Amino acid sequence: MEQQLKELKEQALVKINEATTVKELNDVRVAYLGKKGPITDLLKGMGKLPAEERPKMGALVNVIRESVTEVLEERMTKLEEAAINEQLENEFIDVTLPGRPARTGNHHPLTRVVEEIEDFFISMGYEIAEGPEVEKDYYNFEALNLPKDHPARDMQDSFYITEDVLLRTQTSPVQVRTMESKGGAPIKIICPGKVYRRDSDDATHSHQFTQIEGLVIGEDICMSDLKGTLSLFAKKMFGDEREIRLRPSFFPFTEPSVEMDISCFKCSGDGCNICKKTGWIEILGAGMVHPNVLRMSGYDPAVVSGFAFGMGPERVAMLKYGVEDIRHFYTNDVRFLSQFHRTEA
Repeated sequence: MEQQLKELKEQALVKINEATTVKELNDVRVAYLGKKGPITDLLKGMGKLPAEERPKMGALVNVIRESVTEVLEERMTKLEEAAINEQLENEFIDVTLPGRPARTGNHHPLTRVVEEIEDFFISMGYEIAEGPEVEKDYYNFEALNLPKDHPARDMQDSFYITEDVLLRTQTSPVQVRTMESKGGAPIKIICPGKVYRRDSDDATHSHQFTQIEGLVIGEDICMSDLKGTLSLFAKKMFGDEREIRLRPSFFPFTEPSVEMDISCFKCSGDGCNICKKTGWIEILGAGMVHPNVLRMSGYDPAVVSGFAFGMGPERVAMLKYGVEDIRHFYTNDVRFLSQFHRTEA
C-alpha cells in the first residue's frame, strides 16, 4: 500500500505539471483528491489493514495528500496569474475614446401639460382634488343637474358596471364630493384625472382620456372672475399675445354656459388650417355653477355663487405641440415620445 501511495503521488505531480489551464488543473484535483479519487479510496480502505499498521499508513496518506495539495495550489496560482496577464494583453480599454452617453427618459407630453396646468392654478391659490374613477351614477350625473332622460346618460355614451355604478365620464364628480365635504365653505380647486366614454378611437377621439376641471365657490363670484382666470390661463399656455372669446353654449351643470376660444397662435387670426380659417381655436367649456348644483351639494345659491370650467389636456397638448393624432399619446412609440425633451433650469 505504501508503494501504491508513492506511485499515486508521482502520477499526480506529473499531471499537475502537465496542466496548462486552470480548467485542466481543476480536473486533476478532482481526479486525485476528489471524493471518488484514489487517495480518498485508500483512506476509506484503512479499516481493512491490521490495527498496528493503521496509524503509520494513515499518517503517510495525509502527508501525500497535503504534498499534492500544496503543489497543486502553487501551480493554480501561477496559471491564474498567467490567465490574467493574457487577458490584460488581449483586452484593453482605450481611455481616449469618448464616453457613451446614458439614455435618459423624459416626461410624457401629457404629463408635462398636466403639470404645467397644475402649476399655473396652484400659483393662483387653487388646490388639487382627486376622486374615484369608478363612480356612482348620483355623483356622475344626478348631482350635476343631469336628469334621467339626458342623452349623456345613454348606455352608448358611458361604461356602466351596474345600473348605479359606472366609469366616470368626467371629473365633475370630484367637484360634487368636494362641495359635500366642505359644508358650505369656499372652494378653489382643480380636478385632474382620467375619464372614460364610449367613443370610437380616431385621430381626435379616445375612449379613455384625461380631463382637468376647475371649481371656484364663494361670495360675489361672477363671470368676470371666470373670464379673467381663463384669459391668464390662455396666455400662460399659448403665449402672452393670445386673446380669448366666450361664446354662449349649454351645459346642464352651469348657467350661463360658454365655450372659450383662443386666438390662433399660428396665424394670429388671419386664418389657417389649424383654426379652420376662422382665426379662433376652441379650447374648453365653462360657466357659472347652476343653482341646482349648488343647492344639491349644500350651498345656498342666494348667498354664494361660483364658476366651473373643464378642459382636455390632450387637446391642449395637441395644439401646443402641433400633434395631429391623439393616438400618439397612447401608443408608446419611442420615436414620438423622444421628441419631448424637458430642459431643467
